[in-house]
Amino acid sequence: MKRFPVFYFPHGAGPMPLLGEPNHHSLVSFLKNYAEQFPKPEAILIVSAHWETNVSTVLDASQHHLLFDYNGFPKEAYEISYQPPIAPMISEKVRSLLADHKLACGIELQRGLDHGVFVPLKLMYPDADIPCTQLSLVSSLDPELHIEIGRAISTLRDQGVLILGSGSSFHNMSLVHGVSPRDQQKSESFDKWLVDTCCDPNLDLSQRQERLANWIQAPDAKFSHPREEHLIPLHVCFGAANSGSEANNCAKHVFGELFMGVKVSAFSWEN
Repeated sequence: MKRFPVFYFPHGAGPMPLLGEPNHHSLVSFLKNYAEQFPKPEAILIVSAHWETNVSTVLDASQHHLLFDYNGFPKEAYEISYQPPIAPMISEKVRSLLADHKLACGIELQRGLDHGVFVPLKLMYPDADIPCTQLSLVSSLDPELHIEIGRAISTLRDQGVLILGSGSSFHNMSLVHGVSPRDQQKSESFDKWLVDTCCDPNLDLSQRQERLANWIQAPDAKFSHPREEHLIPLHVCFGAANSGSEANNCAKHVFGELFMGVKVSAFSWEN
């Protein structure tokens, strides 16, 4: 079986990608088309910006339900349905792999799938027929820890599992009421650094990891991420794509557009 890719992407603003909001058209089209490029996975493991716990925690619910973790949207935003099969075998494998790497792992039995999960999955796999589960971020948001978590779960790629990181390469909620030309310029500055870090073939593995571990030193980093929960799923993806000491997988820059006035990107690791 060919290794499945690892994919980090922006999931848009709340439920708006599913509500036909015009600013989301290109992102919606991109997410729909991305999934069609690859064979159907056996299962999906997704790390969303919207679930944090004290230690890595894997969802092992008996049945999926949706967590409408947003407010102030039209009625239809709370009537969205998406119920993929559960993936207990994947949840167990995640716990075992993290334990093998001496990383703590909790179990969550009740939580629903948040909008960082069900919104992109409904676009990518609308039939809801692929077993899926979710892995939390650790609330410390330590970059190196999340790279190591990614490395720990990387072998899932060889078992038909698609690993997804759902967040946004730019996330500054203070701009919700408008983006100035200077704001756009700052977003483009950080985006260029991130694309170079993930995609420049002249960087070796240690250089990429050092840059990501110290992302806060990037140009306009704290403007782009006043709090980094939407960026850290990328670190998990990077780790999952670069699990060996000799690995140095360049990401593909598969999406890079102005989105609601700021530059956002998506990355895919396919080796």
